[in-house]
Amino acid sequence: MFMLRSVSKLFFGDTSKESIIDIPQGQLYLVRPLSPKGYSELIFKDAAASIRRTGQEFQYQLVIQRAYEEGEEELADDEDGEGVADSLDKDEKIFLLDQTLHFRSELREGGSKILAWRDLSGDVGDLFEFICDPSVPSEKVATFELAAVQCQYERKYRRSAQKATQEELQQFSFEEEQPIPSASPIASPTKSCTHSLASGDSTMARDAEYTRSKKQLKSAGGDEPTVAPPSASHPEAREILAQQKAELHLFDFPTGSFVLQDANVTATVSEVGDWQYWLQISGEDKDWLGQAVVADINPVFNFEYLSFIFNHYGEDGSAYSWLLRFKDQVTEEKFQEGLLQALWEQLNETKWNKVKDNDKEYVMDAFQDLAIEDADQQEAEAEAEEEEEEEEEDDGQRSEHYDSDEEQDDVSKRENDGNVNSQLAVGYKHDRSFVVRGSKIGVFKHTPENNLEFSTNISKVETPDGKLFSPKKVMLHAEDTNMILQNGDNPNSLYRMDLEYGKIIDEWKIHDDIPVQTFAPESKFSQMTSAQPFVGASHNALFRIDPRVTGNKLVDAELKQYASKNDFSALATTEKGYLAVASNKGDIRMFDRLGINAKTHIPALGEPIIGLDVSADGRWVLATCRTYLLLIDSLQKDGKNEGKLGFERSFAKDSKPQPRRLGLQPAHVAQFQHETKKPVAFTPARFNTGVDSQETSIITATGPYIVTWNLKKVIAGRKDPYTIKRYSEEVMADNFRFGSDKNVIVALPNEVNMVAKRSLQRPTRESIAGPVTPSRRSTRWGSRLGRDDIVNSPY
Repeated sequence: MFMLRSVSKLFFGDTSKESIIDIPQGQLYLVRPLSPKGYSELIFKDAAASIRRTGQEFQYQLVIQRAYEEGEEELADDEDGEGVADSLDKDEKIFLLDQTLHFRSELREGGSKILAWRDLSGDVGDLFEFICDPSVPSEKVATFELAAVQCQYERKYRRSAQKATQEELQQFSFEEEQPIPSASPIASPTKSCTHSLASGDSTMARDAEYTRSKKQLKSAGGDEPTVAPPSASHPEAREILAQQKAELHLFDFPTGSFVLQDANVTATVSEVGDWQYWLQISGEDKDWLGQAVVADINPVFNFEYLSFIFNHYGEDGSAYSWLLRFKDQVTEEKFQEGLLQALWEQLNETKWNKVKDNDKEYVMDAFQDLAIEDADQQEAEAEAEEEEEEEEEDDGQRSEHYDSDEEQDDVSKRENDGNVNSQLAVGYKHDRSFVVRGSKIGVFKHTPENNLEFSTNISKVETPDGKLFSPKKVMLHAEDTNMILQNGDNPNSLYRMDLEYGKIIDEWKIHDDIPVQTFAPESKFSQMTSAQPFVGASHNALFRIDPRVTGNKLVDAELKQYASKNDFSALATTEKGYLAVASNKGDIRMFDRLGINAKTHIPALGEPIIGLDVSADGRWVLATCRTYLLLIDSLQKDGKNEGKLGFERSFAKDSKPQPRRLGLQPAHVAQFQHETKKPVAFTPARFNTGVDSQETSIITATGPYIVTWNLKKVIAGRKDPYTIKRYSEEVMADNFRFGSDKNVIVALPNEVNMVAKRSLQRPTRESIAGPVTPSRRSTRWGSRLGRDDIVNSPY
């Protein structure tokens, strides 16, 4: 244990160093002993291995970095037609140090020293192998592995490894694994060899030290498989809505796959109280799980594989992902109808039998995992692949630090008022972003190099009579020269801030009896013009607001009030000024103009809609619910209104808009919650947008994760339509830079970042868990700013 302690004190104690330990020279191979793809592949001919810290406590990376010989980098430029720096993956491989890697080392006959770990994205048996250069001392390799063991311990237990016992560390050594196969396709795998100290050879002495160090961590077993908690006791059933036989599988975190738990279970959906429903899964000799049917179960039906995947939550909040596999499609359809009935009734508190047949079909389609293949979609998929390749090209972005704790002349700007960044408004007319923080607004300039630069701070958001307030909602207006703000304490008025002076100069009384719940531009790009009117909604009315009229600013001639309580929650407009309105009930109405009845009414799935966006041409409507997004195609494909949008003409009774429910895969949801201990809760999703540009991407966030969907992949029914990026803090607000989908602006509690969309990754166990690195284009507004970032301001 002396050696272990020395590793802790020597490396882990000095947090100023990014790298904990490194091996300066070696070769990286990918070995596929069981794969038809080929036995082995040389990845990096000359490389260095290191263990690095990340921006998140108790998270570490194994990094293999390519080294170029003199002239080799220029040669690669000429051959590939692009710079080596265009893709980080060409220069280095990064792995999260987690026990699922089964990281281990081996000493072979002849003195070869090998580090090996699983290729988690490859086939069974695939390994990465780092063959150390002969000049690397054996004790260096042993120390490297011991440091990796401590990193894995800290990640699993989220505490320092300095006081870990030998027994606790043993679980991170994998000596009982099969011998590491040789990276040579000719040589056969050999077992580790121990040299004797009696030889007196100095090399053998070092090898013996390596062997002694390894014995300290003799494996006590591999990864522990995921085990679900005991089943909750199920309440008495009033009525059985569905009861079907199936296989039961549980998602195993260490292996990243679903593992069969019981080949014959009974899945029962029942009503157990007033608008309360229960899902119970029982085998012949035990109850596997029971839980209330609520939106958080994140249900996904896939008829191609006869499967139903959902999330289950333990009493301690831990998340698990389960899969039921049915014997045939008829069985799954019967179970689906019962489960969706329970879910819909629980959310809407209305009986399913009162729902129209075409609305029922709409609801069931929305919860299906669409997997449609036709010529048009295959073409769209090919286009999406081409777009993905284009995104990998260099966009000219450069890293720049705006917050450096190493600067001696840093100026502290944070005030201990308990406020954090809360809202983000991205300019259309000018390259500016505005971030609300309590009763202050930070202004950030978008640079030509796709960076953010702190411009100024509007230090006081106050009414014309001098009362400070924190804006509930903000909207840029009139060529980005004004900002419309809402004070939650005064819902019948809105305020106009002149951004040139950084001061509120007008209070607009909207109506004496109609409060403003939300508001939006008159048309998609009207804020790029000097147009003054915009649209608003109360919980029960839609109206136009015109600041130019005298007295109350609501235009009576364009007021549409409803007798029933619709509980409107979100608005969005198209380039032509068509209007989409969503509610907390979960339904959506589509209008071609204000003051009339809706042309199309889209039924509710049940969850409240917290955000709404519409493509500029009106083809796509994007609604945000807490646990999923809903993408609706408003184009009518047949009938007398073929080619018309739902905004322009009503859908026929026997037709309906096509919904796509965009949710995270249940296994990813379980991993998200496993990492963050928080349920999924999306921020309002948006399309990328720009004049004369087409929507190609969707962005939202949940907890510390940014999530983007590729629109073409979604339409094509691809299985991997979204990518993610994890931060060390919760994402408060997010949006694309205007006119592009290549750059994303992200507001964290105390930082504002601009990141390249290509830095987002496919969701894997590693990308979900981390690594989390500090942003290189972040501006810590409200925290620390370099002297050059402080702008003299009259505010």
